[in-house]
Amino acid sequence: MPDFTQLKQMQSAAWSAGKFEEVADSIHDMHVALVEALDPQPGERVLDVGCGAGNVAELAAGAGARVTGIDLSPRLVEVARVRADAGGYDIEYRVGDAESLDVQDASFDKVVSSVAMIFAPDHEAAARELARVTRLGGRLVFSAWTPASTIGEMFRVLAPFQPPPPPGAGAPLAWGEEDYVRSRLADTFELSIERRISRHVDESPEHAWEYFASRFGPVKMMLDNLDPERRQQCEQAGRAHYEQARQPDGMYLDEREYLLVTGTRR
Repeated sequence: MPDFTQLKQMQSAAWSAGKFEEVADSIHDMHVALVEALDPQPGERVLDVGCGAGNVAELAAGAGARVTGIDLSPRLVEVARVRADAGGYDIEYRVGDAESLDVQDASFDKVVSSVAMIFAPDHEAAARELARVTRLGGRLVFSAWTPASTIGEMFRVLAPFQPPPPPGAGAPLAWGEEDYVRSRLADTFELSIERRISRHVDESPEHAWEYFASRFGPVKMMLDNLDPERRQQCEQAGRAHYEQARQPDGMYLDEREYLLVTGTRR
């Protein structure tokens, strides 16, 4: 079995490198869609896997659920705790790994993940954990960018500037393919899969790229580790990708396709 310890240490550092809490607003419509599908009820136990800064967890807690959020990034867990305190949310946050969740079997009524657990390199382990922690009859809801989406295209644009993934690491975009999702989860969940669109609007492609590149941890870390020439090439590629979403009035509008996966634990 491949050992992804070093990769996950790098992922933890990368997600802590930027200010994802300032990027997360760009997928607020996705967060709302996830929580609508999750339908958290007062008193239900909800687990947010890859909780980031707590955006989804707060929506679920606001509906009265008892929420636990787990994320690989110590910085984002601390940001989420501070936000919860400021907003008056009673949410338990902890640092943890989607491939080895430190919670008891069947201990949650509902489990959610916003384009987060898809980055766990061991897809089999991540799928196994989702099934393990969800009670029989409980609900799983997660989102995943599709390979054909503009986010999928951006992954491909930036790939040449990043180290190759270690052998055996699953591609995050694989979770954006319906057949793949069913191959990993259909034995343990009765699944419903929809294609949705998340709209990102900004004042210009230039502003959208600069905002993203300076705050989205994995990209910020990648750029900071490139030599000046390669960094310039990467910046040019990123700007060219964002330029494709320029509207006639100069605004930036990116309509990003994702899968909304809902499952009932068998």
